[in-house]
Amino acid sequence: MLQRSTTWVGATAREIARAVRRGDTSATAVLADHLDSIRAYDRILGAFREVRAGEAIAEAEIVDDQPGLGNLALAGVPVAVKENVQVTGVATWNGSAAARRPVADRDHEVVRRLRGAGAVVVGVTRMPELGTWASTDDAGGIARNPWRTDRTPGGSSGGSAAAVAAGLVPIAHGNDGLGSIRIPAACCGLVGLKPGLGAVPAGIGANDWYGMAENGILATTVADAHLGYAVLAGHAPRALTPPGPLRVAVSLRSPVTGVFPDAGARRGLSDAVRLLLAHGHSAVRADPVYPPALAARVLATWFGGASLDAAGLDREALQPRTRRHVALGEAALRRGLVREGDRAAWRERCRNWFSDGGYDVLVTPALAGPPPVADRWSGRSWAANMVSNMRYAPYAAPWNFAGFPALVIPAGVRDDGLPVAVQLVGQPGSELLLLALAGQLEQAAPWRRHAPGWPRTAARRR
Repeated sequence: MLQRSTTWVGATAREIARAVRRGDTSATAVLADHLDSIRAYDRILGAFREVRAGEAIAEAEIVDDQPGLGNLALAGVPVAVKENVQVTGVATWNGSAAARRPVADRDHEVVRRLRGAGAVVVGVTRMPELGTWASTDDAGGIARNPWRTDRTPGGSSGGSAAAVAAGLVPIAHGNDGLGSIRIPAACCGLVGLKPGLGAVPAGIGANDWYGMAENGILATTVADAHLGYAVLAGHAPRALTPPGPLRVAVSLRSPVTGVFPDAGARRGLSDAVRLLLAHGHSAVRADPVYPPALAARVLATWFGGASLDAAGLDREALQPRTRRHVALGEAALRRGLVREGDRAAWRERCRNWFSDGGYDVLVTPALAGPPPVADRWSGRSWAANMVSNMRYAPYAAPWNFAGFPALVIPAGVRDDGLPVAVQLVGQPGSELLLLALAGQLEQAAPWRRHAPGWPRTAARRR
């Protein structure tokens, strides 16, 4: 039995759910600990757009009163939800007041599934405008990385990542259209899963950025990521089976021409490969072929998806960088540059690359360099944001375009004290394989679950 004499802040989702199911604690007691921590410390991090304290307490009481408590996979687990999916009673902010949608009268399907599993939604987390950027800030505040508050937690699920890395919640919802779960996970030393196309209900923005965007989970452990993924995917969590010998492709090659991984990223990948070899897997150097036209096709689709998300909004109220992005999307759509055939062809090319090489998994760096400074990126130019994003986070986008599942896990610490991470990519339907392989690596070399100095406990409010 897990004993928590002072606080449940810092416990894993699995520990909390097990304790609530057994009656060792209550959902209301767990929630109270986390709300105290959020009240005391989110002013440092700016992770939350809105905290649902009163509503969350009422929801926790409902969880405690449920007769079928033993069947709830996330019984009493406090979760945060990214602010671009509907949460009943909360405005859907989409990253800025200009993009804010009305107060929702129903939950998005992924929120409904989280609640149905016994989770308590404590609030919605900050993201950049329309989820477009790899840093998280707007006129209302700057989300900061708990590892170093002068650095961004990444984007677009930056608020969710900051909240989990600081222990403000044990797990959080995010979504990923060009790396928006995996980039923040890498910035904040977390496990971040982007499921493959159709594995989890999407329903993000106007059209899921033409199928590139997926809902997923940020967590501190593989077990919690697996638990959250199972709930979102609508199936019962089951034990992960350690994978037998796998053939792993290892690639340092950046999909963005002229961008190269720095020493920290290369070292993290080398360390991960050594662990794979120690578990009996084979590893071969093999670079996916990123054709010159791929970048243009991905960009056109990204621009086009953003322009559809901006439909009906006051363009002048949007940030200048977003206005430029949306205008480029409208031009791409007018010229017929956003084509399902391009996505299907890339998907098939990726399938062939995996099958022709006999690769079970591809391993790459998660980032090419450290996260940028936490600053008012929302006030900088479109070009400055694009250059920054592509320089530090080039590895994620091709797998959104293909619709393949991808997972980021910690792989050490850089010389500057920030975390380093690797990305695992698999073919469609390989989410559980990726999680099982990540679990092997975690068991062999456990990582720090939270940022140094976090979580911090707060005095109970009277």
